[in-house]
Amino acid sequence: MYAVIVTGGKQYKVAEGEFLKIEKLEEATGNSITFDRVLLVGNGEDVKIGAPVVEGAKVTAEVVSQGRHDKIRIIKFRRRKHSMKRQGHRQWFTEVKITGIQA
Repeated sequence: MYAVIVTGGKQYKVAEGEFLKIEKLEEATGNSITFDRVLLVGNGEDVKIGAPVVEGAKVTAEVVSQGRHDKIRIIKFRRRKHSMKRQGHRQWFTEVKITGIQA
């Protein structure tokens, strides 16, 4: 069984037992969270598509850890102007383990 959920402005295809890094949520490690915005639920040939969400569908997950992604480097360079700006960014994330999908 799989589902497509929306969190942090992004869509993720998830299955039970899967680990997923999503945008940071203010939850403590070990807490259980529920995703109510489920766009699609599939079980083999049986697929339910929401308009926009599937009624009564929920995906439960457990918070595994909080952390930061690898650094990305931003370079803004203006040719012939002797000008360059360097910047780095590390985005926060929450890692969750999908524990259940209810259709």
